[in-house]
Amino acid sequence: MKIIHVADPASEAAQLRKATIIQDSLLEDTKAIMRDVAEYGDPAVLNYTSKFDGVRLDSLRVSEQEMKQAYAQVTKDEIMAVKLMKQRLVKSELAILKRLKGMVVSSSDGVRIDRMVKPLTSVGCYIPGGRARYPSTVVMCAVPAKVASVKRIVALSPPRRDGTIDPLTLVAADICRVDEFYKIGGAQGIAALTYGTQSIRPVSKIVGPGGMFVTAAKLVASAKVSTDMVAGPTELLIYADATADPHLIAVDLISQAEHSTDTVCGLVTTSDKLTSEVQKQVESIVRKITRSDIVKKSLENNGFIVICRNESSCIEFVNEFAPEHLEIMCKYADAIAKKIDSAGLVLIGQYTPSSASDYSLGSNHVLPTLGFGKSRASLSVLDFVKIVNKVKVNKSGLAKVDRSIREITSAEGLLNHYEAVKARMSEEKE
Repeated sequence: MKIIHVADPASEAAQLRKATIIQDSLLEDTKAIMRDVAEYGDPAVLNYTSKFDGVRLDSLRVSEQEMKQAYAQVTKDEIMAVKLMKQRLVKSELAILKRLKGMVVSSSDGVRIDRMVKPLTSVGCYIPGGRARYPSTVVMCAVPAKVASVKRIVALSPPRRDGTIDPLTLVAADICRVDEFYKIGGAQGIAALTYGTQSIRPVSKIVGPGGMFVTAAKLVASAKVSTDMVAGPTELLIYADATADPHLIAVDLISQAEHSTDTVCGLVTTSDKLTSEVQKQVESIVRKITRSDIVKKSLENNGFIVICRNESSCIEFVNEFAPEHLEIMCKYADAIAKKIDSAGLVLIGQYTPSSASDYSLGSNHVLPTLGFGKSRASLSVLDFVKIVNKVKVNKSGLAKVDRSIREITSAEGLLNHYEAVKARMSEEKE
């Protein structure tokens, strides 16, 4: 992990962010793939699946038989874990929805505005897969959609080398009542959800995390269909002071780094002593763990420790960097947390590791990356509903705004807009 002594926190955070910007060449490659899928449909998807995933498929959709067979390949304890994860997330999402439900009515001066919460008609959930397995991401994407009463929930994930999907991922999809599951990954999968193919109907919105190709594809897709957020390679930033346990910091950094070699993990602190101790702990632990090759490469390429002059500089760095996950491990963690306004998820205290929030705390692990924590938080039921506005005005209500409309339409040079209002003010029509 590289050590960075920071004089200008905001500038250094922005500089580190440059390394994770999606390159133009990647966007161009992504656009080419998506154009092929838009034009040719299934044949293009099958071709790219063969090229990128190394598997030739006869059918893209997971069959009911495959769903049933998946249950025979998982344990009762795994099913229990998925159901607990679902239960906790349902409770959390329902708490949000209950505050929105019902009709919000504004009525005054002859103008009535009704605002109603309506679910989206369809969503596509991207689930990372292939060599990895993420049944938890199925839960995180499908549960808020189901709570919102979305009618059609589609999931897709890259197939394994044998052309199958990880059985626990399929079981999680069944438990969360996903309607359709397809064996597709990458940009071609996002394209299929965006434009539709011969066997896949397009969706109203695409959600879910993925690598840089998927992130780039969602950016391209956003010109045609709604997307949730930029949810690319995972990130963890830990703010800690000299009172923090260096071992806990080290294991948390390592736990996040094992996702992939493009994971971004960092520590921000004012303590040189803590920096040294964390480095020693990381080096010691990495030598004797599973997936050590991934962790080592991830931390070497993208890991960093930022040393700031004081607490306020640390907070400035965090808010500018806007990490996906932020852990706060310091003496006055709650007070520090109140000063954080740019992070996908804030985890407070030594007993709240990001690895726990990824699964069974009731929070959602689909979170904004690449600095988008400045403008939004985790995936939630809010991503699967829309506010439908209905407006009704009587004649006296329209008369009260007649003059205002006349002035503003005149100022904007859109005189016929006012004529449409004026016509309603006349007692007799020609």
